[in-house]
Amino acid sequence: MKKRNSVFQITLIIYLLTGGLFTAHAERYDFDDPLWEVTATESEVVSHLGQKALKIKGGTAHLKDLQLLDGVVEFDVSVARERGFMGALFRAQDMRNLEHFYIRPHQTGNVDANQYTPVYNGVSAWQLYHGEGFGVSADYRFDRWMHIKIVFAGDRAEVYIDSDEPVMTSTLKRQPAAGLVGLNSSGFSTAYFANFEVSELPEGYTIAASQEVESPLTEETVSEWLVSSPFDGQTLNGVLQLSSEHESISDWDWLSSEAAGITNLAKLHGLEEDKNTVFAKLQINADKEQLKGLSFGYSDTVAVYVNGRLFYTGYNTYESRDYRYLGTIGLFQKIYLPLQAGENEVLFAVGESFGGWGIQAQFDDMSGITLTQSSE
Repeated sequence: MKKRNSVFQITLIIYLLTGGLFTAHAERYDFDDPLWEVTATESEVVSHLGQKALKIKGGTAHLKDLQLLDGVVEFDVSVARERGFMGALFRAQDMRNLEHFYIRPHQTGNVDANQYTPVYNGVSAWQLYHGEGFGVSADYRFDRWMHIKIVFAGDRAEVYIDSDEPVMTSTLKRQPAAGLVGLNSSGFSTAYFANFEVSELPEGYTIAASQEVESPLTEETVSEWLVSSPFDGQTLNGVLQLSSEHESISDWDWLSSEAAGITNLAKLHGLEEDKNTVFAKLQINADKEQLKGLSFGYSDTVAVYVNGRLFYTGYNTYESRDYRYLGTIGLFQKIYLPLQAGENEVLFAVGESFGGWGIQAQFDDMSGITLTQSSE
């Protein structure tokens, strides 16, 4: 009996030391396996640096019948030192709604050498989610194999890049749901993938807290918006006073803000032809006529209407200010809303091209005003 207890104790110690994680069997999927579905401008199974590899550019490859909620995805990747975006997708409900981690070889050594972002309705959101917990400095090896491992459980994920310890821990933005796993590479450059493996996690496995710096929502932060159905943003060009055409929009949905007040508008809508803009509405009751300071951020364009009249326009797209400008969101703009006594309607017409469709706002203070949001 003592011998059996000793064996159990040794096994338990090994399990605890390894986190109960990597002792599980990992399933390797050969790229010739018919389970793979590849949609790309270029793709081919080749021999590369001594490994059987999937060469891919401008598309994705995913396992058609594998649904994974919590687990481990790991693979080797070989890239050149040139602009590119290649990595893994997981918990994909389809190829427009998924979690995404990718590397940026051309940013090796920089804080944005890689990126975690959710994708909603086909809109990636790296302009909304940046900084700690979304990217980390990493030095890449080029034209050699690098090993990447992504461990995801609950609302968190760990990323390993040629390392025994995670280089980044992220809070996942999408609600946990079992989904597809796979690989992808943008159309900018070619990536080679080898030794793709998937394994499940033991039930109850947890991941340490994210490195993301989350500012708590204060009463001054706008915590929810009324968001319209999409429309063609060009219809607002030169419009100084909203017409009945725009004011008659009847399809409105509530959308709550996330940490720091960021609101990802793509949760409700994707981009459609000639429909790249939504109204994000604030309804404000003021106890008297006053100016109220409001700091805000947006991606990619905005036109602010106060009680139907144009008050501010802004342009925050990628490379819109110089060739290094990313167009990331933050409380970088400030306006003073001219509020009348009683009810006021403030509309942010937020347009999107790519990289993130978002809005956030925070009042200087709430004295003399009340948000009276209503979908009626």
